[in-house]
Amino acid sequence: MDACFDIAPDPPRRLMRVCLSGFFESEDVRAFAAQYRERLQDLGGAGHLTLVDIRTMKIQAQEIVAAFSGFMAAPDVRSRKLAFVCASTLARLQAQRLTDREEVRFFDDAASAEAWLTA
Repeated sequence: MDACFDIAPDPPRRLMRVCLSGFFESEDVRAFAAQYRERLQDLGGAGHLTLVDIRTMKIQAQEIVAAFSGFMAAPDVRSRKLAFVCASTLARLQAQRLTDREEVRFFDDAASAEAWLTA
């Protein structure tokens, strides 16, 4: 539909910056996952840091949340630390359902999220 994503690796910091917006369908998640895996090669593979900005992402259907969750748990893409930047409480609650692991935090602004990731 109106899904949009941007994936920007920062090799010196082993940091992946991701921006997700709009409403995703299954094929959008597959396209995102493929591009993420491709861009991850710029960082040398898994074990990196990830900053995900979802401030302009719409609330997603359950199957899309499950698809993102499965992708994020995959060993070949798993981050050491994961920070989400959220605009609303509802978006934060939905993002919290993506993973229950340690080293995941939620922020209101990107600067705070990046500071936590790189500390």
